[in-house]
Amino acid sequence: MWSTTDIAMMSRAVMLARRGRYTTRPNPNVGCVIVDNQGTIVGEGWHQRAGGPHAEVHAWRMAGDKARGATAYVTLEPCSHYGRTPPCAAGLIEKGLRRVVIAMTDPNPQVAGRGIAMLQAAGIEVSCGLLAAEARQLNPGFLSRMERQRPYVTVKLAASLDGKTALANGESKWITGAAARRDVQRLRALSCAVITGIDTVLADDPSMNVRYSELGYLQQQLSEEALIQPMRVVLDSRCRLPLTARLLQLPGPVLLVSCQPYSAAFMQGLPAQVTCVQLPGADGRVDLAALLQHLGQQCNNVLVEAGATLCGAFVGSMLADELVLYQAPKILGASGRNLLQLPLYEQLSQIPSLQLLEQRKVGADNRLTLKIGD
Repeated sequence: MWSTTDIAMMSRAVMLARRGRYTTRPNPNVGCVIVDNQGTIVGEGWHQRAGGPHAEVHAWRMAGDKARGATAYVTLEPCSHYGRTPPCAAGLIEKGLRRVVIAMTDPNPQVAGRGIAMLQAAGIEVSCGLLAAEARQLNPGFLSRMERQRPYVTVKLAASLDGKTALANGESKWITGAAARRDVQRLRALSCAVITGIDTVLADDPSMNVRYSELGYLQQQLSEEALIQPMRVVLDSRCRLPLTARLLQLPGPVLLVSCQPYSAAFMQGLPAQVTCVQLPGADGRVDLAALLQHLGQQCNNVLVEAGATLCGAFVGSMLADELVLYQAPKILGASGRNLLQLPLYEQLSQIPSLQLLEQRKVGADNRLTLKIGD
């Protein structure tokens, strides 16, 4: 069904789409390649920033008149509605494309097949499904938000070889090396939000932001101006956060989530970039399912950086989709603090199913990426 040219051009479109993964949120990453009848690329592009031109627009602007009668390869169904930009399906029709090859349909209810129908109604040949699996891998967070109404959740962990996160007295700086800590900065830069708990904030007073100076090689492709700081989310069910917390002093959005209202004096002392929301509580803690439903209104990917209790709650309640574990070549001993606080499993059939997706060295440490569930 698919020619070698089709596969090569869609592969190129997938590669282009990846270039926008740090700057498009909450929009999806999309790539587009336009090819003339001789198989020559005449235009290409990717979605670079939310609110800016979509991938198809960059591609047809580059192609100019050569777009007429050509074939477009797009990693996601062209949009059919007016948002911050006009519909791309209408633009492809106007530019006179003969054929459009689409990797996957768009699950966004505002599109969901309407872009394909618009193209077909205009007499354009449409094929769908080429490299669909690769296209889905471009946007796990966007697809989760559209299909499950909640973000894709990654839990970041760091531990010794014997699965400990700190000595018994709490000392943990640093288990992992500088290279692993720089890698975590890149994880944050990929995320719409970084979630932590109040106990971590009270103990460590973290900034939770992306430190541009620590992005390493990523600085070559991402300017400091283009960097989008993730929203920093603190679960503070009993309103214990002090106004002196470091994360409140830094620019960038902050969301404080509690189960009861903050005092009027606390609210008056908050900087403008801080928002507070009350959500239902379960056992004196913020209900995590309600939290994800709330974040799903605007967040694609969220990163959990917290202690054993909160990380364990996400994993134990099957609300985490992925684990990223940095394992250091150290042994902290039996009295060290455990990686996760999980339910008491009595049968192996009860434990979470894990699938190793990637394993690689990061400096002296080992990074494991594992999918949770089937």
